[in-house]
Amino acid sequence: MENQSYLVSNKSTFLFEIKKWQQQMFFIFLILICLSGFISPPIALLLGLVVANLAGHPFLHLNHKATTILLQVSVVGLGFGMNVNSALSAGKEGFLFTIASIFSTLTLGFFIGKWFSIEKKTSHLISCGTAICGGSAIAAIAPVIKSDEKQTSVALGVIFILNSVALFLFPAVGHWLHLTQHEFGLWCAIAIHDTSSVVGAANKYGAEALQIATTVKLARALWIIPVALITSYLFKNKKSKIKIPYFIGLFILAMLCNTFVSQTALVAPYLVSIAKTGLTVTLFLIGAGLNWKILKTVGIKPLLQGVLLWGFIAIAALVSIIYLS
Repeated sequence: MENQSYLVSNKSTFLFEIKKWQQQMFFIFLILICLSGFISPPIALLLGLVVANLAGHPFLHLNHKATTILLQVSVVGLGFGMNVNSALSAGKEGFLFTIASIFSTLTLGFFIGKWFSIEKKTSHLISCGTAICGGSAIAAIAPVIKSDEKQTSVALGVIFILNSVALFLFPAVGHWLHLTQHEFGLWCAIAIHDTSSVVGAANKYGAEALQIATTVKLARALWIIPVALITSYLFKNKKSKIKIPYFIGLFILAMLCNTFVSQTALVAPYLVSIAKTGLTVTLFLIGAGLNWKILKTVGIKPLLQGVLLWGFIAIAALVSIIYLS
């Protein structure tokens, strides 16, 4: 009887390992498809969402670290396709939009959080993620306010859901309104949360939009530092360390090389191509990390706060760009 029980147990373990191996091989196969260049970043994101909720993510414990590294490397690679003079011009124009949108979004987020009776730290993380640069801002602000895992997860869930929508919605709206490459690049840099979705949407719209969007978005990301300092004062937590996005410095260095080092032209197109492929894989992994369990933890009030803030910043930025710039 014991031998029979042992055999049944071994068979179950063996079948489980086979199923796990098949799941891993299937997931790796999908990553290879993303690397092939046959699918666009938005489709890669959608594919990831489908896989997460039907087959599951066999490497979920590595997902956050992988997406962070891939995104940063991809952004640096895109720098080799950009010109410093054009970037400075775009950054200068986006500066006033950035200041106005960040502080108006944070202020509105505070009042919406109060109105909906959303937990204070969760509300602040959603506001910072919407105002600056999505998941990167939340990752930087979370240790400053000492948020717990649930508070951070809810905020990240809200931002990633809206990012996924933005990747499909923004290019469609841009074409519908006949926005120029310049206008669209500026708009999505201000109104889309995460750098990954900003670059994905702008890349779909055109090369000029991609350059403007990436430059303005990364300049915007630097506002993590002053916002984190203000946050530490408001939450009375002056001992917390602030995470500085160092990869932005490498992005600037890549632009300088592309502009002033003539030899860079020999490899720049290949580096940019690799960076765009890396972005496609990044968006696939982001989608694969959004299963129903994570989506259910978000809750209607935090999601509604995120939607209202996103609607505000998207409409206000669009009107300002069309009529005031």
